[in-house]
Amino acid sequence: MYRSILVPLDGSPFGEQALPYALSIARRTGATLQLLNVLTPIASLYAEAPLFIDDHLEQRLHDRQVESQKKYLDEVARRIEAVSTVKVAKLVDDGDIAPTIKTQAVRNKAELIVMTTHGRGALGRFWLGSVTDELVRESPVPVLLVRPTDQAVDLTREPSLKHFLIPLDGSELAEQMLPKATGLGRLLDADYTLMRVVKTVGTLVPAGEAGTVGFEVEAMIDRIASLQQQLVREARDYLERTAEPMRETGLTVGSRVDVADQPAQAILEDAAPPQIDLVALKTHGRRGLSRLFFGSTADKVIRGAHVPVLVHHPSTP
Repeated sequence: MYRSILVPLDGSPFGEQALPYALSIARRTGATLQLLNVLTPIASLYAEAPLFIDDHLEQRLHDRQVESQKKYLDEVARRIEAVSTVKVAKLVDDGDIAPTIKTQAVRNKAELIVMTTHGRGALGRFWLGSVTDELVRESPVPVLLVRPTDQAVDLTREPSLKHFLIPLDGSELAEQMLPKATGLGRLLDADYTLMRVVKTVGTLVPAGEAGTVGFEVEAMIDRIASLQQQLVREARDYLERTAEPMRETGLTVGSRVDVADQPAQAILEDAAPPQIDLVALKTHGRRGLSRLFFGSTADKVIRGAHVPVLVHHPSTP
C-alpha cells in the first residue's frame, strides 16, 4: 500500500505543509513522493493586458515559468533528501488544476494524494473551494487534506496521527471509508473512534416544566424522549456491530453517539486535538442539487477541521 504518493504544491511554504505528513507515510511504506506543480495559465497571470501578449511572448513566458517551477521542485527535493532517504520524483504540468492532479495521480499510479486545503502562492486563491471540492469528488484515490498554519515547515517533524475519528451514517457507502482509514491507521499504529450523529427528534420541554403544559403535551414529550433514546440505542448498537470485526483483527476501536441538529458541527466539536488527530469520511461526490444534501457535511468538515481530513468518494454500482 502507498507505493506512490502525489503531493501537489503551489510554490509557497504554506502549501508545503503537506510534506511532513506525506514524508511520514512514505518513510513507513517506502513510497515515492511525486511532487507536482501545475503551471498557472499565462492568461490568468496577465489578465489586465492579454491583448499585448502574442503567441511568441506567451511561449517565452511559459518556458520561463516551467524553468522556474522546475528549480523550485529541485530545491524542495534537495530539502527532502537532506533529511530522508525517501525517493522523490518531480512533475511539472499544464492545465486546469484539479483535472491535472487527477490525471497525474492515474499516470503515476498514486495511491494517495496529500495536499493542503489552500496555499498562498500564485494558485493559492483557487485551492480552497473549487480545486479541493472538485478533487475530493473526482479523485480516483483517497485525498489527505492538511489545514496549513503560519508555522515554518519542518521536514524533520513527525506529525502525530494516532487517533482517528470515522463518522458513519449507517450506509454501506459511508462504510467504504473503513478499509481506507484502517489501511492508513495500521501504518501509524492508530486507534479509532467510530461516530454517528443522531438528529434531534424534537424540542423537549425541561422535566420540571412538563406538568404545567397539560397531560397530552406531557405524554407527547415522553414519546419524543423515548424515541430519541431508541434512536441513540440503535445508533450505538450499529456502531458496536461495525466495530466488532475491526476489534477481532487487533484494532483498538471505540464508539461515540452524538445528538445534534447539525452533523458537521458535531463532528468538528469531537474532532479536536489532542483527542483526535485525523478525521476520515466519505464524500458522496455528487454534483448539483443532490450534492447539497449528500456532500454538505463533508464540505463543512473539510473547511472547518483543525486536524487533517482523509476523504474519498464511494464507489457506486
